[in-house]
Amino acid sequence: MLSVPVQDVLGEVVLPGDVLLLPAQAADAPLSLSVASSVTKRMRVVCGPGLTRQGEDLQYVPVKGDHVIGIVTMKSGDIFKLDVAGSDQASLSFLAFEGATKKNRPNVKVGDLVYGQFIVANKDMEPELACIDGSGKANGMGVIGQDGFMFKVSLGLVRKLLTPQNDIIQELMNVFPMELVIGMNGRIWIKAKTIQQTLIVANILEACEYLTTAQRKQVFAKFSDNVQ
Repeated sequence: MLSVPVQDVLGEVVLPGDVLLLPAQAADAPLSLSVASSVTKRMRVVCGPGLTRQGEDLQYVPVKGDHVIGIVTMKSGDIFKLDVAGSDQASLSFLAFEGATKKNRPNVKVGDLVYGQFIVANKDMEPELACIDGSGKANGMGVIGQDGFMFKVSLGLVRKLLTPQNDIIQELMNVFPMELVIGMNGRIWIKAKTIQQTLIVANILEACEYLTTAQRKQVFAKFSDNVQ
């Protein structure tokens, strides 16, 4: 896991699972909340929303209600364990799928991508996901197709893409028809008509974090002409 000095990411968005090194630390030095100098000083560390201290590490943690993309890592009895890009793995009951019963179990395998919602997420309990809403319906959640492409982006870009008044996704779909799943944990899964188009969409989405509206429309127009 890559360790990044805090001073290098000031003002930036960190992803779940990122390890932050405090000032006066080398990557191979133990993490300390104090700064050694001729006069011993203590550094005050303020953790923003979603950050918590675990021992001497700063970790990004899940939030209840967030829709995320998880990777199935193992099955333990009737429970699946998923990597959700956080400090802890999340659990997912086989009954937390639409139509699932003890006789009708969902077809979930290790390595599958699952889109679900956190129903439990706090510092005192293991995160828990569900792939059904309050009425027992999938509502778009469940196992995601294996023939698409998943990549990571900043949480700031995720929130930008999910803003109701944002039209980036619709504009992009007008150029490249595709399937799209966006996780609040910084993971995006896409599947366009071809592998080439899928990779192009991924690169465009990543670039949208830094493009102005005018620049974005110019890029979309260029690709639209090429596709036609």
